Amino acid sequence: MKTTLLLTLCNIILLCMMILTATVFMPYRGLAKNFPKDVQEALKPRLDEIYRQPQAQRIFGGILIIIMCLLFVGVFIFGGVDGMRHDFTYSQYLLRFLIIAFGTKAFDIIALDYLLLTKTYFSPHFFPETKDCAGWQ
Repeated sequence: MKTTLLLTLCNIILLCMMILTATVFMPYRGLAKNFPKDVQEALKPRLDEIYRQPQAQRIFGGILIIIMCLLFVGVFIFGGVDGMRHDFTYSQYLLRFLIIAFGTKAFDIIALDYLLLTKTYFSPHFFPETKDCAGWQ
């Protein structure tokens, strides 16, 4: 059980790192589609400039995202290999993978979607031109 909780924590950390990397290194138009309409309008000039900026930062961010995605999958692989070492039954594997997946998703909904986006002003910090938009309220 300790290993399962540790693997869940690893996935949570990787998820946070992926969001931070995507926000800092790889801003793109698809990110803004999730924002309210007034925020999208405020970001439009910045998003129009993205393709004129040097690509090195975005390439670095893309490499980091790929590495983190592979590590994310690696957590599940490690969980499976560890289960083989400890002679897990099918139901034990199922329970382990459900705890990891649902634990990560619960953290995503509660901590990231609710607290990070609505209470801490994470996005306006990285996109200062949107600080006064009503959509963040």
